[in-house]
Parts: sequence; C-alpha cells; structure tokens
Amino acid sequence: MAGQWQGQDWEPVVIRKKGPAPGSSAKDPKSLAAAIRSGAQVETMQKFGAGTNKRGGGPSNAQKLENDTENLSHERVSSELKKMIQQARLAKKMTQAQLGNAINEPPKTVQEYENGKAIPNNQVLGKIERALGVKLRGKKK
Repeated sequence: MAGQWQGQDWEPVVIRKKGPAPGSSAKDPKSLAAAIRSGAQVETMQKFGAGTNKRGGGPSNAQKLENDTENLSHERVSSELKKMIQQARLAKKMTQAQLGNAINEPPKTVQEYENGKAIPNNQVLGKIERALGVKLRGKKK
C-alpha cells in the first residue's frame, strides 16, 4: 500500500488572486466609501441606460389611451345572445354548472355569458351550440 502513494506530492496548493493594479480605481464599495469620507475626489460614470426601465420606441399604452378619443372597451355579449343561451339551456333543463361541465368550461363562464359580461369567444360559443343543439351565431339563428 505504501508503494502506490510514493509519487504523490503532499504540499498544499495556494491560489492567490491578484488585487487591483496600483493606480487603478478601486471598485469595491468599502474603498469607495472610504475615499468619499476622506474627501478624495471620486469620479463616477453612469452606463448607458443604467438604472432605468426606459425603452426606445413609440408612446406608452397610457399615452395612447389618453390621446385616443374613442370609447375603448371590449365588445361584450349582446342581449339577444345572452337570452338565446339562457332559453336554450332552460329548454334542455340544465343548470349553469351542468352546461359548464358539458362544454368543459367553469360554470362562471356560462354565468358571464348569460349576464352579458363575457367577451365573445367563438370556441366557447361553438361548444355551447353543440351542447344545447342550437345555432347562436351566423344568419340562421
């Protein structure tokens, strides 16, 4: 066993990091604070765009809304559509929760459509049409 370790060098290896070059500016916060306290002249430079969230480009969304004179709101479910959904659901003797389960949507979605608060989505409307067996969109309602 002693023979296998004969070529090993057991001296410790020490790795030393080089400090800042003499005459160069120290970048650590302690030496900077010490220089400021002693009254030495300290030069600071700000990197381009440092510390800001600004991006080049067009106006912000808030400014677009401020400048726009139109009524900015999403299209909601029409009163005719919400009545048609409710009448078809009641004709099938389903609750909002049962219809939601049938179309794999939460009952709250069905409630929003029937209250007129939902933003119309063709995929959801298609599911409701298939589940209730009625035509809610298009010319032949």
